[in-house]
Amino acid sequence: MSIKSIVAKIFAKSIHKKTQKWVSNPIKTQQKVFLDLIQQASQTQFGKDHNFSLIKSHQDFVNQVPVRDYEALKPYVEKVVKGEPDILWKGKPLYFAKTSGTTSGAKYIPLTKESMPFHIQAARNAILSYIHETGKADFVDGKMIFLQGSPLLEDKNGIKLGRLSGIVAHFVPAYLQKNRMPSWETNCIEDWETKVNAIVEETINEDMAVISGIPSWVQMYFEKLKEKANKPVGEIFKNFNLFIYGGVNYEPYRAKFENLIGRKVDSIELFPASEGFFAYQDSQTAKGMLLLLNSGIFYEFIIANEFHNENVKRYTIGEVELGINYVLIISTNAGLWAYNIGDTVQFTSLKPYRVIVSGRIKHFISAFGEHVIAKEVESALQEAVQNTEVRVNEFTVAPQINPTSGLPYHEWLIEFENEPNNLEEFALKIDDAMRKQNVYYDDLIVGKVLRTVVITKVPKNGFQEYMKSIGKLGGQNKLPRLSDNREIADKLGRE
Repeated sequence: MSIKSIVAKIFAKSIHKKTQKWVSNPIKTQQKVFLDLIQQASQTQFGKDHNFSLIKSHQDFVNQVPVRDYEALKPYVEKVVKGEPDILWKGKPLYFAKTSGTTSGAKYIPLTKESMPFHIQAARNAILSYIHETGKADFVDGKMIFLQGSPLLEDKNGIKLGRLSGIVAHFVPAYLQKNRMPSWETNCIEDWETKVNAIVEETINEDMAVISGIPSWVQMYFEKLKEKANKPVGEIFKNFNLFIYGGVNYEPYRAKFENLIGRKVDSIELFPASEGFFAYQDSQTAKGMLLLLNSGIFYEFIIANEFHNENVKRYTIGEVELGINYVLIISTNAGLWAYNIGDTVQFTSLKPYRVIVSGRIKHFISAFGEHVIAKEVESALQEAVQNTEVRVNEFTVAPQINPTSGLPYHEWLIEFENEPNNLEEFALKIDDAMRKQNVYYDDLIVGKVLRTVVITKVPKNGFQEYMKSIGKLGGQNKLPRLSDNREIADKLGRE
């Protein structure tokens, strides 16, 4: 065991003790975060406009501050972007994380000197939590790769601007710099396919121990590695034993990854976003990710099915229940207030508070009132492929309201690596799994409003070509798992 791995274990134990202090006092921790946020922002324009000086309780906050998305907060953000100080948070942000908006074009999410450290600490603590639980620390001596956006930053009225993953690249601790790959020059390549090819060349002869990124794009990297070396990734990198991911559910990719790697590897799930780092997987045995309650973020939760109702209730951490689909609402030390990030979560544990990401509030299918969510389609596919040789590269689901014949249906567009021998039987497996999860969907099948799932095969690399066609290939971009319209479905190629 190296000195580095011994030090890592000692550090991991120390961080675990600190974490347990706030984990054991979740409600008190959130109340402290809440009051601190209100106090620090009381003299900002937003704070004055919303009477922060009068806010003493969560109910006061609900009365003064409505839930907003980016569009509703945009008038304040535009002032921050122009360089005005003390608008959403005291002073000016250190950075803007630039993300793609659906209706507003580019979105500029502020990152402050108070919020930025928590992005770095959370990623670090996720790894330390793994070391503390498993006792495995040898990987700290190997090379690590983080597939991410370019670290090149622009200037926006004196504030640095870039993708979150590129901004974070500037904060990699010195003790990781020697182990970290790819090189700065390769990381700065903008074109994703060119970048992945360069990463393959740089890493194929290295001792890669940890690989991190969004599963769909890491899959592309693994495929290119396997093709070039003509052997599984696990043989190329004999000490590769830890995969760190976020952004999308890994389960639909797991079978394909294990085939590409040639063996199983441990994994750590993260829940980061430009708006904040919300949770990380703190256990290899418990389901869900530990919600970070002491990281400068105050959380509220709205039951997803009630989200569009008038005067909807906003729950705090002490009021949530297991298994309910909640819209995640955040207030942060970067100046986001009662902000709807668009993600939905479900609690898997209340001691400690652990969550899974169940989908996006805008990504669902309810063309007939079924309100199918991402978690349900991912679980259904996972159940269908279990104990089979079927492997899926990518998929998305859309309603077909006006078929040329027969009843309407949900169309599953799937790119198979290994396709099933009988596509109709496979479709029925998916359909059965969906009906068990979603009573509304089951009612529509029984009532002959919908017919069972129809699978459409997408040609190899069809999803990559689609993402490339809309300028979202690689980086932090993710394919919606499902949608209530046919915008994606009608643009995808068919076999």
